[in-house]
Amino acid sequence: MNEVLWVLKRLLKNPSSCLGLVIVLFFALVAIFAPVIAPPEYPDEPYLLPKGGWAVEPSPPSPDHPFGTTEGQYDIFYGIVWGARTAFKVGFMTVIFSALIGVVVGAISGYFGGWIDEIIMRITDIFMAFPFLVAAMVLTTILGKGLDKVMIALIAFGWMGYARLIRGSFLSAKEELYVLAAKAIGVSSFKIIFKHILPNTIYPVIIQASMSMGSMVVTASALSFLGVGAPDGYADWGQMISYARNWIVGAPGEALRYWYTFVYPGGTIALFVLGWNLLGDAIRDILDPKLRRIRVR
Repeated sequence: MNEVLWVLKRLLKNPSSCLGLVIVLFFALVAIFAPVIAPPEYPDEPYLLPKGGWAVEPSPPSPDHPFGTTEGQYDIFYGIVWGARTAFKVGFMTVIFSALIGVVVGAISGYFGGWIDEIIMRITDIFMAFPFLVAAMVLTTILGKGLDKVMIALIAFGWMGYARLIRGSFLSAKEELYVLAAKAIGVSSFKIIFKHILPNTIYPVIIQASMSMGSMVVTASALSFLGVGAPDGYADWGQMISYARNWIVGAPGEALRYWYTFVYPGGTIALFVLGWNLLGDAIRDILDPKLRRIRVR
C-alpha cells in the first residue's frame, strides 16, 4: 500500500505527468461514456458512422453536427467519440500481446543462452529488418481489411523490442546470487524464469509498453488512412482523416474552408499520443532504479 501511495505521489508531483494523466483519463471517460455522449444511430452496430445526408461536399459545424461532416456526410463528432474506443481497443490489444510474446521469447533466449539464444535472436533480427509500417501494411493487405487484421499485423511486427529488452535484463539477472541459489537447490527453470527473475526485470517492459500505446494507435490510424485498416464507415480516427484527404487543400482562395475535416481528428490523435508519451515518461522516472534507491535512502 505504501508503495502504491509513493508511486501516486510522484505521479502527481510532476506537472507534465499530471497533464498526461488528465489527457489519458479524459479519453478513457470519453470511451466509457461514448453511448451517452454520442448515442448510436444503429444500436446493433454502434461503431458504424451515422450519415447526415448524401452530399459529397463536407458540411461545416452545426447544432446537429458539432464538428461538421466529412465527404459522404459522415458525422465527425460521432467518429471521434467512438473512435476513442477503437483507439483504446487497438492500443491495449496490440501492446499487451506484443509484450507477452516479447517477454516469453526474450526470457527463454536470455536465460538459456547458447544456441537457443543465437537462433531466437537471429529470427528477431529478421523481423526487425523490415520497416515496421511497411511490414504491417503488407501483412494487413494479405490478411484482408479490418481492425482485427490490423492488430494481428501490429502484434506480428511489434514484439521484437520487448524481446531484446527482456533478454538483456535476463543476461545480467541470471548471474545474481538468488538465481544461482535457486538453481543449486533444484528449482525448475520455469519457476526461476517466471517467479524469481521476471518480477525483478519487468519494469523496463512496463515503461516501453506505456510509451508504445500512442505509436500503435498512430500506426493503426495510418493503415486506415491508406485504406487497409478499418472498413468503410467505421468509427476510427485514421479513417476520419482519410475522408478529409480530398479537402485538405481546399478550393483556390479558400485553403482552410474545410479545416474541420482534418483539424478535429488530427488534433485528437496528436492529443492522445501526447497524453501517453507524458504518462510513459512519468512511469519511466518513477520506476527508474536510481530514483528508487534515492527513495530508500
